[in-house]
This record gives sequence, structure tokens and C-alpha cells, in this order.
Amino acid sequence: MDPEPLPEAKRERLPVTEAVRPEWAGIDLMATLDLVRLMNSEDRSVPEAVAGQLEQIAAAVDAVVTRMTRGGRLVYAGAGTAGRIGVLDASECPPTFNTAPGQVVGLLAGGPQALVSAVEGAEDRPELALADLEELKLTPDDTVVGISASGRTPYAVAAVRHARTTGALTLGLACTRGSDLVAAAALGIEVEVGPEVLAGSTRLKAGTAQKLVLNLLSTAVMVRLGKTYGNLMVDLRAGNEKLRDRAERIVAQATGADEKTVRRALTATDGRAKDAVLVVLADVDAPTAARLLAASDGRLREALALSTRKA
Repeated sequence: MDPEPLPEAKRERLPVTEAVRPEWAGIDLMATLDLVRLMNSEDRSVPEAVAGQLEQIAAAVDAVVTRMTRGGRLVYAGAGTAGRIGVLDASECPPTFNTAPGQVVGLLAGGPQALVSAVEGAEDRPELALADLEELKLTPDDTVVGISASGRTPYAVAAVRHARTTGALTLGLACTRGSDLVAAAALGIEVEVGPEVLAGSTRLKAGTAQKLVLNLLSTAVMVRLGKTYGNLMVDLRAGNEKLRDRAERIVAQATGADEKTVRRALTATDGRAKDAVLVVLADVDAPTAARLLAASDGRLREALALSTRKA
């Protein structure tokens, strides 16, 4: 028997992420290929929904960069799938962009245990968000991004509200419009992807949308901070065999130098690819490369220009 529709008054209170599409009530009766085709078809709408928020995402990137240039941090706060996606993005910044410890932070309602198992009720406790953020001792140069598919998760909303009282920049990322989360934040990104094929399972389209937005946000922020050279991850520091191979490829691609020159530069710079590129292109020693990068806030193009002026 198909599920009965909700009463009209109850349905109006539900965010779109919790809505039930009657035409999908029989997915458990579908052939497997038809089921995955339906899900894949719905997934195609997600990039289009994200594209509708690119101006807001770009504005957020520029605002975050302004603060991180002054030493601020980027902090994600969420519960369940949304919080795990924030933690994932934060954890990928050090190996990709050589960010400093604590420069990008992921807060998850319920703590590390909630990464691998549900911590019942954690998302409904705003006091947990306050405790997590108070431990960080926020400053006006920090940015707190509350992430919630419905836009009404108490943990995420409380995180943004508290962060705003400290003067930190606040951003609300929701998958519905007119949410409490976005209303509480200084900047809002509303990626409305519509009901899920499996009603209320926001690890699907909503989770994909959140991952895409955070990919855009953190990557664009790091590009603007000079963590790349063109589209190369030059802030990589080689600490194992795989990373040493990658560092060699990056330096070779950036400089056009032969293998022997690349390896010599990486050895001199203790495996720091950005420094090694500067050693080769500016024809300087490793200490000089380090000084040029420090004077250029780590931006390789500016360090190269500075080396030319000093030559």
C-alpha cells in the first residue's frame, strides 16, 4: 500500500528536503536498472542548482580570503551528513594545500565518534555548538560556515548565531530557501535540489550539493591565497614516496627542468615543491627562495616577480 500523504498543515512545515514525491512511492518495486537510472537522473540536477548560487559562492570566497590573509581560520559546523562533509573538506586541505594545523577546521555535532556512528540527539543540542566554538576562541578574522540540508538543524544554526556575536564572518549553506540558518548568517548559499528519491535521505542530492559547494569554496579560497601556481598544487610538501613522485612531476611541469635539476631543487628545499620551483625558475638558492616567498605571503608568482626586480 502506498504511504498516505501528510495533512496539509504538517506538509507546509516541512522543508523541501523532507518532501515526499508520490510518483516515487514504488521505487522498491522497480527493476534495479530503472532505480539507478532514476537516481542518476535526479543527480544531474545538482550541478545546475549549484550553478544558480555561483555569485554567492564567489562573494563568500572573497570575504573568507580577506580574513584568512589576516590569519583567520575557516570553520565548518554541521551535524550528520552535512557535518561529515565539512570534516572531510577540512581534512583534505593540509595534504592538498599544506594548510597549517587548525587553519581549516571541521566541527561535527557529537564529536569524532559521530564520524563513524550516529550520536543520537547531538544535532538537537545547540549547547554543543557553543562549547565547540568557545574552545576555538573565535576572532573577527575567522569564518564559520554552518551546513544543514534543511537549514534548521539546531547545532548548525546555533554555531552561526554564536559566531556572529564574536564578530566572525558567518555563512549559511542550506538546501532549501528561507531557512533559519541562512537568516542567522551574514552570507547565505541556498542550493535547492528538491525532494530526494528516498524521501528525507539528504545524504543523496543534498549531500552531493554540499560537497560541490565546499569543493568550490575551499579550492577557490586556496587559489586566491596563492596555494597554487596555475592549476598545480605547488604548496605540496613531499613526505612519502607517492608525494615525492608527485612533487617531482609538479616541479617539472612548472619549470620544464630535467629530472636531475628537479630532484636537486627538491632536496635543497626539503621537499617543498613551491620553493623548488622558485629555486629553478629564479636561479636562487633554497634560503633565498624561502625569503622571497615569505616576503610575498607565499604567492609564487609574486615571489618570481620580486626575484626579477632584485636581480
